Amino acid sequence: MKYYLSTAIAYTSAKPHIGNTYEIVLADAIARYKKQNGFDVYFQTGTDEHGQKIEEKALNKGLKPKEFTDGVASEIKEIWDLMNTSYDSFVRTTDPIHEEKVAQIFKRLYDQGDIYLGKYEGLYCTPCESFFTESQLVDGKCPDCGREVNAASEEAYFFKLGKYASRLEKHIEENPDFIKPESRKNEIINNFIKPGLLDLCVSRTTFTWGIPVSFNPSHVIYVWMDALSNYITFLGYEPNKTFEEQNDEFKKYWPADVHLIGKDILRFHAIYWPIMLMALDLPLPKQIFGHPFVLCGSDKMSKSKGNLIYADDLVKYFGVDEVRYYLLHEIPYANDGLLTHELIIDRINSDLANILGNLVNRTISMSHKYFEGSVCSPVLTEEIDKDLINLVLSTKEKVKVSMDELKVAEALDNIFEIFRRCNKYIDETTPWTLAKEENTDRLKTVLYNLLESIRIGTVLLSPFLPVTAERIFEQLNTNNKVINDSFDGMEYDSKLNTPTPLFIRIDKEKKLEEINN
Repeated sequence: MKYYLSTAIAYTSAKPHIGNTYEIVLADAIARYKKQNGFDVYFQTGTDEHGQKIEEKALNKGLKPKEFTDGVASEIKEIWDLMNTSYDSFVRTTDPIHEEKVAQIFKRLYDQGDIYLGKYEGLYCTPCESFFTESQLVDGKCPDCGREVNAASEEAYFFKLGKYASRLEKHIEENPDFIKPESRKNEIINNFIKPGLLDLCVSRTTFTWGIPVSFNPSHVIYVWMDALSNYITFLGYEPNKTFEEQNDEFKKYWPADVHLIGKDILRFHAIYWPIMLMALDLPLPKQIFGHPFVLCGSDKMSKSKGNLIYADDLVKYFGVDEVRYYLLHEIPYANDGLLTHELIIDRINSDLANILGNLVNRTISMSHKYFEGSVCSPVLTEEIDKDLINLVLSTKEKVKVSMDELKVAEALDNIFEIFRRCNKYIDETTPWTLAKEENTDRLKTVLYNLLESIRIGTVLLSPFLPVTAERIFEQLNTNNKVINDSFDGMEYDSKLNTPTPLFIRIDKEKKLEEINN
């Protein structure tokens, strides 16, 4: 079974903030989960490197655009790697093969009458690389980023979106999972398609940093047409061949299973991109998931507001898996999520240190104290054990249901329910009392149940917190990283390693003082 997952490619105008980084961490958790469950995963990410904004930024820094994008692309890749993301391909739109294929796509669409030469008069937002009509503005400003727009008039090529509008609307209505969450789908249909799609401006002449139109080099290709094409060009797509004539890799992985994107670029992915694919006679992606924003305080992060938070700073203060956990657990499925240093500390202390870290440390320490670190086979079972075992064994399916719907926070809640239940089980069975009463057979059973529950919980946790999972497996001294229907994955008479704390509780006041200074 194949699974092709992509993120939006990050725009190389500046260092990515934590909101940008959330997307790659979310995608990584999904990709790792699919790999763990036997899928042949292809996970693509990368950088979007053309456009007027890049040209202006480079000029302001006294650099050539390619020099500028080389630096930012390298910084983006470093942050993606810092966050321990397992992408299969990191692509760049300045790749010569990509550029050549985009030019061929443009020429094909022009030759078949889907693109025509005209004149554009409208309002242009440079940061968003987008044109808008007066009615689309919000308080006279760009509806996407809230910045000023400028009047623009120039010769341009246009893509006939309206030609495919009814076909796209029909596809969306007949495929309820095509755009998720549901609120995003309604927004696309009601706010964009039903009012009528205007033809899309797909070339510019007022700057040069882009892919030239091959048959009219005074024009460069609209950055979104360039950027969106990355999902197929880097799979080896040949613009002048039919789907059946494409190479084996392309036919294997296309259509994409999920395009994971920010909700602010949903319009491009849910309207422009599917219509491009229709015009190219290619299958549409199975799903476009518009994830919510990460808010700093009550605001969307932006340079102009001075509220940017960066992943490398958070990792320096808290650690990679700690930051991954916060992003994956605290950003809701359909609503924006809040991020502050205070909230991260609270979540680390409550979930990671108290619930998970304390459980693992207590259980392995008791095994060393009472049985010299040996994993003893269960001997004397009681009714209370069944409740724990049933919950643990049923969690795999609960996680699957959540992950099939990309509800990652919900999946993590289900996994942590195992660890919560284990802590409750310790309170219910009081192993220290069993030891004092020399009820050895019962003590062996209780500790085995705890160790096996932790092992199963860790298997489920590994796509989300891979480093933490490996540290737990190391302490359990097990290579068994699969879950079966039975509850006997910890090998009897094996020796546990020395317990070491997974997470240290953070003194909030001291940590905030450190961060603020």
